[in-house]
Amino acid sequence: MRLAGFIGPSYTLQSVNYDCQTCINLFPQINEIGSGKEREVASFIMTPGLVLKNTLADGPIRGVHKASNGTLYVAAYNKLYSIASDYTDTEVGTLLTTSGPVSFADNGITLALVDGQSGYGVTLLTQTFNQFSDPDFKTADVVVFQDGYFIFNEKGTGRFFISRLNSVDFDALDFATAEGNPDDIISIISDHRDLWIFGTQSTEVFYNSGNGDFPFERIQGAFIEHGCAAAFSVQKMNNQVFWIGSDDKGNGIVYRASGYQPQRISTHAVELAIRGYASISEAVAYTYQDNGHDFYVLNFPGASTSWAYDATTNLWHERAFTNNGSFQRHRAENHAFFNGAHIVGDYENGKLYELSSEAYTDAGEEITRQRAAPHITSGLKRVFYNSFQLDMEVGVGLDGAVSTQGHNPQAMLQYSDDGGHSWSDEKWVSFGKIGKRLKRAIWRRLGQSRDRVFRVTITDPVKIAIIGAEMDIVQGGN
Repeated sequence: MRLAGFIGPSYTLQSVNYDCQTCINLFPQINEIGSGKEREVASFIMTPGLVLKNTLADGPIRGVHKASNGTLYVAAYNKLYSIASDYTDTEVGTLLTTSGPVSFADNGITLALVDGQSGYGVTLLTQTFNQFSDPDFKTADVVVFQDGYFIFNEKGTGRFFISRLNSVDFDALDFATAEGNPDDIISIISDHRDLWIFGTQSTEVFYNSGNGDFPFERIQGAFIEHGCAAAFSVQKMNNQVFWIGSDDKGNGIVYRASGYQPQRISTHAVELAIRGYASISEAVAYTYQDNGHDFYVLNFPGASTSWAYDATTNLWHERAFTNNGSFQRHRAENHAFFNGAHIVGDYENGKLYELSSEAYTDAGEEITRQRAAPHITSGLKRVFYNSFQLDMEVGVGLDGAVSTQGHNPQAMLQYSDDGGHSWSDEKWVSFGKIGKRLKRAIWRRLGQSRDRVFRVTITDPVKIAIIGAEMDIVQGGN
């Protein structure tokens, strides 16, 4: 019989006895015409691996930005670099800080960046770098560009301010206050020429009215009674705005805006994980599109995984880096589409990677791909398991020496008979050396249980495509 729900999202609740599904370094891809094998509506495909492109002198990578001139700019530790198409780097300038996210925007002539303490400008044509010295420039965490203006939050206040038109000069009177709620502005984003101003408990949307005194005015009715819990969780993708919410009732729900209305996209399982992290406010997100999927990826300091929302399927999965057999949050902290590739920066060191679906390792380190399926019960009567088989693409081993990892790729099966609290010994089977297309990834004589969860893990650097799982079972009488 087919194991219903084997292809699915990460979804672990307060009680693992109820649900303890994991989907790590795999994600469901929907069969759009609905006629896949066994009429499965989706299959598992691999999250991308990492290809090292450059190692800068120091890290972490604090921000990346592809400028209008096609150059990639990278803030790493206290340096700003420009990256050429061959990924060679040139130092552009020195920042006054060494940690924390750096925000970028450019107008085609000047690149502006802020680090939460100071502001800086780079003339794109000459690569001239300077710190903003205008006394009317205020401390800011975030900068965006819209309609000829650089726009900044004034840190620690409910105000935002703008540059002069087509300039990086400032006027002390060029500011506005988000007055719908007396909360500090912590983030800003420009989307469809609307200016979203995020406070800690509310959000207001402004538009460019052309007013000569101050060009940005509130849109009537565009007041959202949900603010933002993490300034750098705010991202846009697929014509929508995403963020981790916060208001006077609590925080930790992930929202996507539909028009000016917030829609909850996080699940109870994702929200449970978020509440368990030490610092929600330090979350950093990035978005990207690949092979028809739109991903919103959330990182939290100290977490054991990163969370990724696929807006194409509305499902969440986890991404993790394998360190000595244990999961850590994924290495990628920020993203820019540069040189036809998805370039990401490492949150801990100075490495720049390409995020590539053709890469089967994380810059040479193995990727652990794991799926824990839904509980299997039959009225809590005994079920006897003659076999468990992965329906997957087989015969994908690497062409090389026998000692090469991936030459004879293996899948590892474990199961839990106590509701997901503990797991059996590891049981390994091959899913096929190169060309062995009739190989079966099957485990036999798996005992009995009243409540079972199967978990499959694969670490070999080969193509992984899982369609589903089959079981040969016998129902018991009690």
